[in-house]
Amino acid sequence: MIIAVLLLMAADLCAGGAGLGLPDKVIFMKLRLPRMLTAVLAGASLALAGLQMQTIFRNPLADPHIMGVSAGAGTGAAIATLIVGTALPAALSGLTIVSAAFIGALLSSLLVMMVSSRMHSATTLLIFGVMQGFVFSAVTSILEYSANAESLKVFYSWSAGSFIGNGTPGIIIISVALLAGLVFAFLNNRGLDLLLFGEEYAAMAGASPSRIRNISMVGSCLMAGAVTAFCGPLGFVGIVAPHIARALSKSSVHVRIIPVTLLIGAGLSLVADILSQVFPVPIPVGSTMAVIGIPIIIYIMFAR
Repeated sequence: MIIAVLLLMAADLCAGGAGLGLPDKVIFMKLRLPRMLTAVLAGASLALAGLQMQTIFRNPLADPHIMGVSAGAGTGAAIATLIVGTALPAALSGLTIVSAAFIGALLSSLLVMMVSSRMHSATTLLIFGVMQGFVFSAVTSILEYSANAESLKVFYSWSAGSFIGNGTPGIIIISVALLAGLVFAFLNNRGLDLLLFGEEYAAMAGASPSRIRNISMVGSCLMAGAVTAFCGPLGFVGIVAPHIARALSKSSVHVRIIPVTLLIGAGLSLVADILSQVFPVPIPVGSTMAVIGIPIIIYIMFAR
């Protein structure tokens, strides 16, 4: 799998409008290398977040979007784009969108953390996350309805999802978020294993289900918020990657499947990015992720 991901990284560096040959130095350093690194980090982050959420909610279709983190980021981006974005220079406008999206994701994550400290049922917390997502989506729709065409174009460009245009600061922030989430996941791996058998079993084994859930949610929301802020709302990787990892490793023990999940998530994002670049006009990577992810999800549903 490591070799496969390295080959996909090389292929992604060669994919783009300038052809499949070796790109010149400017294109390589300014466009393709940051795009490839962003794809790897974003895919690994969303996959790890999805793995933990599927465990703590015992739901095979759970992913970072289900808790409203992406919807909160979308509302933040909508406020920045549809209200103040067009009044700012292009560079400052892009920074404003990213900052507002991250604040929106952070706000939605904090709400989940507050509710999680009071609710001891994973099912109730899951319902709250879905409802929170609906509320943020409704606010975003209201802002879209009252915006002008230019603002809507900028917002839709962000919401379509892309690995293009992310610079060094964004790569560093996503990397730090991934590292923190990875540390939380490994420190929490025994508790996550216990939750596979249910909260009652985990409590009987001497663990604290709420503590395990809170640690996982902190790491997952941090990773999902960072990725969504810089790349837009990207779906399906968080759902699909953990299932493929379990099938390949033939295990549900988290200390074994966490590394596999990271590699699968990175590989899926690289494949989606490569596919988005093969057309004469690059298409949003969110669309290619859906093309890859939806058939796999349908297969999982029917297989179960």
